This record gives sequence, structure tokens and C-alpha cells, in this order.
Amino acid sequence: MIRHTVVFSLKHAPGSLQERAFLRDAREALESIPGVGKFEQLRQVSPKNDYRFGFSMEFSDQAAYDGYNKHPRHVKFVRERWEREVAKFLEIDYEAL
Repeated sequence: MIRHTVVFSLKHAPGSLQERAFLRDAREALESIPGVGKFEQLRQVSPKNDYRFGFSMEFSDQAAYDGYNKHPRHVKFVRERWEREVAKFLEIDYEAL
């Protein structure tokens, strides 16, 4: 199993229509891609960093994760939304020990 996580902050003002639209559109674009399991959108609450949100999802194996990365909806979302609207991010992918 691979758990794909990313923490990020948007260029949009907190609570703005643009922020809500980004989160809504991300869920619609990414959650239903084949192989995606346990998709979660998270609000970061720790004062130890200044990221605002997180996404977490699980894949059964490397092939499922690779399929997600190459899927046209993922590629389009990254190109048209993520690259334009995300101010900064940190991506971490885990395998269980």
C-alpha cells in the first residue's frame, strides 16, 4: 500500500470563493480516478508550520499509484489548477513498514 500525501497553501484568501472552488474541484477531479482509495481533504491546524490544507489518498500498489499520476484528469488538474493556484506544497509518499 502507498499513501500519497501533500500539504499545501493556496494563493487565494482564506475562506474565499476561489479557495472553496479549488477544494471542490480537486475532490471532483481526483477522488474518482481509478485506484484512488481513502481520499481525504484536510485542514492543517498545527502552529508548527504555515501550510493550510492537506490531501491524503491510498493506492493498493505502485501500479495503481503510477496509473493515478498518468491519468488524464490528474494531469489536467495539475496543469490547469494546481500549478496556477498553489503557493507552496510538500508531497510525501509512504509505504507501510
